[in-house]
Amino acid sequence: MNELMARQHTRHTAIAAAVMILAMGAALEAHAQQAQGTQAGQAGQAGQAGQAEPDPGMQTVVVTGVRAALEQSLRQKRNADSVVEVVTAEDIGKMPDKNVADAIQRLPGVNTQSSAGGEGGFGENDRVSLRGTSPSLQQTLFNGHAISTGDWFLLNQIGGNVGRSSSFSLLPSELVGSILVQKSATADLVEGGVSGAINVITRRPLDFRQPLTFEASVQANHNDLSGKTKPHVSALVAMKNQANSAGFLLQGFSEKAAVRRDGQEILGYTPINANSAAAIANPSLAGVLMPTFIGASLFEQTKERSGGAFDLELRPARGVSLDLNGFYSELKAGHQNTNWLAAPMYSINDRGWIPQNPVVRNNTLVAAGFAQNAGEVDNIWRPDAGGESWYLDLNGKFRVNDDLNLSGRVGRTHGVGYDRNDVFYQNNVDGGMVYALNGMSPATVTYPGGNTVSPGSTAWAGGGEAQSVDQENYAQVDADWRVRDSVISAVRFGARLTDHDRTAEHPLETRPGPVGFTNPGPAWNGEKYPSDFASDLGGNLSSNYFKYPGWALGQWGAVPGNRLLDYTLRHNWMDEFRVGEKTAALYAMLEGGGDNWSGNIGLRAVQTRQSTVVNLPGGPNPITGSAFGAYTPTVFKRTYRDYLPSANVKFDVRPDLVVRAAVAKTMARPDYSALGGSVSLNDDALSGSGGNVNLDPVRSTNVDLSAEWYFAPKALLSAGLFYMDLRSIVAQGTSFGTYYNNKRSAPAEYQITSPFNSSGTNKGVELSWQQPLWNNFGFLANYTWADGELDDGSELLNSSKRTYNLTGYFENERFSARLAYSFRSAYKAGVDRGASQHVDDMPSLAASLNVKLSERFTLTFDALNLTNEIIKMYAENKDRPRAFYANGRTFYLGLRGKL
Repeated sequence: MNELMARQHTRHTAIAAAVMILAMGAALEAHAQQAQGTQAGQAGQAGQAGQAEPDPGMQTVVVTGVRAALEQSLRQKRNADSVVEVVTAEDIGKMPDKNVADAIQRLPGVNTQSSAGGEGGFGENDRVSLRGTSPSLQQTLFNGHAISTGDWFLLNQIGGNVGRSSSFSLLPSELVGSILVQKSATADLVEGGVSGAINVITRRPLDFRQPLTFEASVQANHNDLSGKTKPHVSALVAMKNQANSAGFLLQGFSEKAAVRRDGQEILGYTPINANSAAAIANPSLAGVLMPTFIGASLFEQTKERSGGAFDLELRPARGVSLDLNGFYSELKAGHQNTNWLAAPMYSINDRGWIPQNPVVRNNTLVAAGFAQNAGEVDNIWRPDAGGESWYLDLNGKFRVNDDLNLSGRVGRTHGVGYDRNDVFYQNNVDGGMVYALNGMSPATVTYPGGNTVSPGSTAWAGGGEAQSVDQENYAQVDADWRVRDSVISAVRFGARLTDHDRTAEHPLETRPGPVGFTNPGPAWNGEKYPSDFASDLGGNLSSNYFKYPGWALGQWGAVPGNRLLDYTLRHNWMDEFRVGEKTAALYAMLEGGGDNWSGNIGLRAVQTRQSTVVNLPGGPNPITGSAFGAYTPTVFKRTYRDYLPSANVKFDVRPDLVVRAAVAKTMARPDYSALGGSVSLNDDALSGSGGNVNLDPVRSTNVDLSAEWYFAPKALLSAGLFYMDLRSIVAQGTSFGTYYNNKRSAPAEYQITSPFNSSGTNKGVELSWQQPLWNNFGFLANYTWADGELDDGSELLNSSKRTYNLTGYFENERFSARLAYSFRSAYKAGVDRGASQHVDDMPSLAASLNVKLSERFTLTFDALNLTNEIIKMYAENKDRPRAFYANGRTFYLGLRGKL
């Protein structure tokens, strides 16, 4: 009780601090308005977004030295032709948030989410999307080229959640020099983003001021829910010669974090069968949706992220530069997930039991009781789960003469997400079961007469191995020809080739062996859920549940005969696919301008040769030996071309007022699992997902219009409109099919989610206001309204109506403080186990403090999720909740040094 009261006190204190800063800002605003003035920018143009270095014409929001940087930032924004945003970090570890995605979400039109979809919600932002669209509709680049990443969670490696979006959990902020977000397309921008592109730019040795630079940071990372503290260590050394013609940079990092997530999960909804005993006894129940499972889920994990980067930069002659750089990151993400599952669907449709005191609301069986129990306890031990990412890139520039510059690059990137030595063990649950859904508060679940404090008998066992491999080879050449003309100032043209390959592999899915049901279960040492489990969720949920230690599950799974470990017999080919894409692109772009205007116009043409390998059941000469049936790997090939014109223009209406306009055709290729075609099944939930090898890419025509008013020094008030005409957006639908159920050893009917091409629109408004206030205070605020929907009126995935950010800061020579509030309204994240998965409104409050101890050392403190928000999810309506997750607050205390 004292711990819960302390958490509530901390939450109220954080809210009070936020209100105090906002009130201070309001009081000082009138005083700041007296400092009126205008700000004339220097001439220049926005550079190519795909290059490794941001052009000075890009808008920059400098993370450190906020007041000192605002004037320069606004000047650079004013000179850009296209609609872009940039976040930069001058020194190691100075990002105000500990994940790159956290910092990006402060920009207008940017959304973040804490998962790829399959793993539920966590406390760390992992995916980034633009303007209320899916993360897969933006293109993530690394120094202008693609980067392959790997997801650590099993359901994002195989099945229906294998997407194209990159995981920022593999990218520590210390590696980042800047992040460029380009919202309006240009012909030289790599295709693949309908909503825009995010280019993560690393640091280069010749950019440093001193011949020798050494930077390091040490931090303690504490999560108040896990109650554990872990270290973060990073270091950088950069060297260059006095002539600034040769340099080398080396970085390394090792970061650990203890994760605990308390949750309640409602794993899908299933209609009551019309021929069930319940529907026969009460015909009004036929077709009513009931929860498939209701689980009390305890997730525990230790994350270890380690790796490094290097960069060798040479300028051997005037007008010639060469750069060889590489990056490697591995995330070890072993975890244990224990889930006590009540099973209304199994009780009614499978066991034929008649519910007692049923309550139906909004066509949902929101409450019922059963004298018996069909539930189970899921015990999942995944000690060797993780992901890795690396790339090697060689690029160079050659100045032919004063008017012609050539550049090029070749490279390879590789990513893998893996899950090895996975053990899955289920216990039976005795007694009865009574449940009641409570809307957007956790459901009430009890087990009258049942035993929840010690293990029951063996119900099932499984586990195995899976991985998803992503890799790409690329080559690119570009030319920049300066034209001495009154209107056209430059011609840019180039070509790009890629060879991309993505696989989903499930070589082993075990089941109980010959003695799996008769041998004793895993050793139990009396361990239970933490006594404060679910105390942050509300609803008086029970914590009186047993759990196994992870090592005991591993030992039980290794006993011969407990599980079938035959890689031929237990090869689950149904989850597997392979997608290959070879692309060839050409572009040409004109840049120009005149009195009070500048812009660019161009065309990008790209050909995609797609090859998809899908395992189909049967066939004239199938592969046999798998318990999942005979199958034939089948290749589907197609080729398609896209022609992508674009234009951007900027008007200097007067010295303090700029108007911009842009129009472009864009495209993004579908998620890999959407193309994969294979059917992935959940034998417990009787649901599954399948792909569609004939999906077209998502194509859109985008229009942007914006105005920026520089009404005072270091101040900006801007407004923008955007519109996307989505002609082939990928939507999701459900159907029913009969498949073999491995657990029942008999055919069963499954609810299958599969993708199809549809059409829709996404339109919205972006507002931004930033202004310094009196006595070293200042604020930044932005608001985005987006209205995305399909033409049939259904929801566009990941479309939040409202997103806004408010940041207040104080800074002087020795001390800086920042308090940042973010809000994202509800959105549909996808379809899971046959039911929609919406994420409810999500606020967030973060703080950052820096104390400069000397010219070389700075004390840092960061805090995330100060108000301890709960992630809430629901299905088609809020009478059908999907999940409630508590992740706790996270604090970082550290020391940063620079020599």
